[in-house]
Amino acid sequence: MEIRRRLTTEGTLVVETRAHQDSPWNPSDPKNALGYEPAFSPTWEAEQAAAHRIGEDGEVLPFQPLSFRDFMFYEEHNIAAARGYVTRFRPHLAKVAKGFETLTRTTFPPFRPNRLWYRQPTYYMGNAATIVPSGTPVTAPPYTQALDYELELGFALNAPLLNASPAEAEEAIGAFVLLCDFSARDVQIPEMNSGFGPQKSKHFLTSLAGTAVSAADLLPIWPTLQSRVMINGEVIARPDARKARWSLGQALAHVSAGEQLYPGELFATGTITGGCGMEIGRWLQPGDQLRLEMDGVGVIEHAIY
Repeated sequence: MEIRRRLTTEGTLVVETRAHQDSPWNPSDPKNALGYEPAFSPTWEAEQAAAHRIGEDGEVLPFQPLSFRDFMFYEEHNIAAARGYVTRFRPHLAKVAKGFETLTRTTFPPFRPNRLWYRQPTYYMGNAATIVPSGTPVTAPPYTQALDYELELGFALNAPLLNASPAEAEEAIGAFVLLCDFSARDVQIPEMNSGFGPQKSKHFLTSLAGTAVSAADLLPIWPTLQSRVMINGEVIARPDARKARWSLGQALAHVSAGEQLYPGELFATGTITGGCGMEIGRWLQPGDQLRLEMDGVGVIEHAIY
């Protein structure tokens, strides 16, 4: 089941659902569609939606996230992104790394994730207040010269969790949504080296597709879903969601240990392997038209200014 919200000309939010892409949209109660009662008041949500209304049909976020945590599931993404980072920002180290990998036929050790990543799911807290819908014009913040996209799969809770098992945690996933985690790469590494994780490099903007999909449709098959990154109409990458280090249930169970989680909280897998420009040396530039797709989940489009 697909879920979307629209802002009417009267300024009220309407939740709609449909069984599949060829079906008509039908009005629905928010609790029935999302599986939980939204935490925010209808008036406040309508005000937030009005600030980000896109298009003549009044498309807005499919739900208003209560919070946002972003995991890192993919080792291959981390390695390729690290290689792309040094290629642009530390070319002398890139030469050393290339020499090491050529001689040893193994990965340059600093390109691998931190040792903690292999022992438990790792994540950062994002900024739920700067999440916008697909279609929003995107401008790089003034402090970066390295704007990047990241194709990720988002998942939202529809039930509370506390000290959950992986199976219990997975049952609390209510919906999936395609997510783009915009990043300022020249700012990100210095911030992460501070020991406090990403800050200005991540918190300025995240976007969601205009539709969400009920979890029951995708839970068994999400790693096999096909994705594409297109810039200016050309497919430049086909991210691969297989080989995740952790299951969704394991990741959520870890977060819920000693920490109460609530319906409406949003999580993401982190960049799917091949899902960011730094991995392939394609940086976003003014004038670009970005399109991210994941079959069965949704589409994100942005004009870059």
